[in-house]
This record gives sequence, C-alpha cells and structure tokens, in this order.
Amino acid sequence: MKKPLCTRGALGAMYAGVVLTVLVTIAPYVDHGTTHLLADHIRAGYPMYPRARVDSAVTTYLVVLSVIGAFGVLAWLATAWAVGAGKRWARPAATVMLVLGTSIGLAGLLTKDTSGATGLPPELGWAGMIPCLAGIVAVTLLWRRPRLT
Repeated sequence: MKKPLCTRGALGAMYAGVVLTVLVTIAPYVDHGTTHLLADHIRAGYPMYPRARVDSAVTTYLVVLSVIGAFGVLAWLATAWAVGAGKRWARPAATVMLVLGTSIGLAGLLTKDTSGATGLPPELGWAGMIPCLAGIVAVTLLWRRPRLT
C-alpha cells in the first residue's frame, strides 16, 4: 500500500533534516581545522585567556555540539520511523521535536556568555538553525489534510 503524498513528503523532509543535522554537527570541526571562527570568537570575548584556555573552551563546545547533534539525529530517525510506521502519536511527536530543536537552535544562536557576546559565533549559530527548516516543512506536511481525489 502506498503512503499518502503528504507522509512521503514529510519523510523526505525528515531525512533531509538528518543530513542537515549531520552537516551542522560536522561544521564546528571543519571550522576548527580551517577558519577558527569559534576560537577567534572566544578569544575576542576573553582577550586575557591564554591559548590553552581558548583551546579548552573550543574543545568543550565541540563536545557539547556533538552531543546535541547526536541527539538531533536520533530524534529525526525516531520521528521518521514513527511517521513511516503510521503511529498515531507521530504528528504530535514531530511537532514537539520541532519545538525542542528550534529552542536548542535559538539558544545556540542567541545565548550570551559572561563576556556579553553570544557563546557561538553568528555563523555557527545560524548554521544550527538550518535543520529547523526541514522540520518546519515536515511538520507542515504532516498536519495538512490529505486531498480527496
């Protein structure tokens, strides 16, 4: 039996969300090896920090962002499984996951640390919001009423 078009579209958006979450989780590591936006951001906020302390802060951020990314991937996969299996609670669960994911993304984007600057550089903060776009598409498709043909 074929799945309704809105369910297939929502599943596609959810799998896109998995990919986006993985990419966003990898981004700080790419930054760490190339542009050093995170290290420079920390150094700008705390100019008296020695290099070892900045490196320690970067490592802490990498661990925290990796854990958040891993939980995000698990949430996407669990919700996609629920939608694919036709579970009655899938739509509310997807909505809750969207709210949680958006809240976590906004916290990364907007939360200020003791220096008065945001904890993450804006580029990484905004990147953390990108998977939410897939979540908005998925939840919108899940709550749409199927068209009668």
